[in-house]
Amino acid sequence: MLAKRIIPCLDVKDGNTVKGVNFINFRNAGDPVELGRQYSEQGADELVYLDITASHEGRKTFLNLVSRVAANISIPFTVGGGVNELRDVDALLNAGADKVSVNSAALRRPKLIEEIARNFGSQVCVCAIDADFIDNKWICYLNGGRISTERELFSWAKEAENRGAGEILFTSMAHDGVKTGYANDSLHTLAETLRIPVIASGGAGSMQHFRDVFTEGKADAALAASVFHFGEIGIAELKRYLKQEGIVVR
Repeated sequence: MLAKRIIPCLDVKDGNTVKGVNFINFRNAGDPVELGRQYSEQGADELVYLDITASHEGRKTFLNLVSRVAANISIPFTVGGGVNELRDVDALLNAGADKVSVNSAALRRPKLIEEIARNFGSQVCVCAIDADFIDNKWICYLNGGRISTERELFSWAKEAENRGAGEILFTSMAHDGVKTGYANDSLHTLAETLRIPVIASGGAGSMQHFRDVFTEGKADAALAASVFHFGEIGIAELKRYLKQEGIVVR
């Protein structure tokens, strides 16, 4: 059994780490480089940095910040936001990122996933999916949850896998920042449907929620933000708890 991963997520806006609820109402959570260094030292397995307004504002992601993060942490990290073409991926990897996350650009042009996998390897390509449960189905959204699409979560995740994505990062928009637990039923369905790892995002509010996302949701990794940023859960403490619950962690 592969060890489950704990992944703090840093949403970055105007150079600061921010955290919202349901993709709105953001509050400042601190310096992204300093937070990343702390998480690296505390035993996080990986980090995810998302430039949450890059796609909406039609600009490239923050290379300078990526270089500074790479110089300050000792664990792998993924960067997303404004990744539209192979040049963006190349620039981010050269700046020190280990993986890139694609979301809006891949929904608009799915062939981008194939191009990244072919040129850099599937392990570099994380397909992020922001979805909301509407009229009894999961609808995928563009531009940081601002624009709905015709795409449905499970079929799009399977297509992304078939095109060469190495991981799926699924965020339930309804669960985001609410702290009532992850979308475990749907995560379980994803895990059963896909061969590649599934990263759960949206809903962490207690250590039990992490246990449940691994046991009920069958996720390979759990991503969270505010519970880590605001000191509600410590990473070492969380890993000790999960081990006691019989979950294999790194």
